[in-house]
Amino acid sequence: MGQPKFSRPKTQTPAHPWKAERIEEEHALKEQYGLKKIGGMKEIWREKSALRRHRQLAMKLIGRVDTSEGHFKREKEQFLESMHRKGLISEEADLDDVLQISVENMLDRRLQSQVYYKGFAPSMRAARNMIVHGHIVLGSQRMNVPGYHVLREEESEIAYHPTSNFNDPNHAIRQEMDRRRQTVGAEDNSEAIAESTDVQAEEDAIDSEENEDGGEA
Repeated sequence: MGQPKFSRPKTQTPAHPWKAERIEEEHALKEQYGLKKIGGMKEIWREKSALRRHRQLAMKLIGRVDTSEGHFKREKEQFLESMHRKGLISEEADLDDVLQISVENMLDRRLQSQVYYKGFAPSMRAARNMIVHGHIVLGSQRMNVPGYHVLREEESEIAYHPTSNFNDPNHAIRQEMDRRRQTVGAEDNSEAIAESTDVQAEEDAIDSEENEDGGEA
């Protein structure tokens, strides 16, 4: 039974800790999404565990024999509505679409990824630094958790904190980001910024502006 005051861990570790193919895949994801340099694997395992729970529930609902049962219909609708609110499936999706969700889709819903995709940061790593150091808000709430999963209705509430230096349109990093958008076009901006050799210099500039230790980046 275990101690009732201690909740069971929701993150499952890999069954085989030294599988080369999995390790290489996770290292690639860690670099792509700017996860922790030390401990980034645990962030990936957390998303994989959540994805596994989503798939198990979808398979459970698909395996129901009596699909006309009122309780089944209500449970299915609530589950699909929840997955849509989380931004993982479209409004017209069905249970089979839940099984197509990948770990990349889960990582895309993290606050760190959304800050980068919406153009508030020049790279994934810079987005993480901005969040950890308190430069990003969600509505009126200052956020310092890069792994927070942004709901679909919360996407438009992402902004710079009112006291952040990045609110200034003349900030050097914002001017550089605007220049790149005008140069390469909005549709290619994310790839161009990620591949630029100046990204690391910009991240160092963000770190150098911090006056306090906002936590581990």
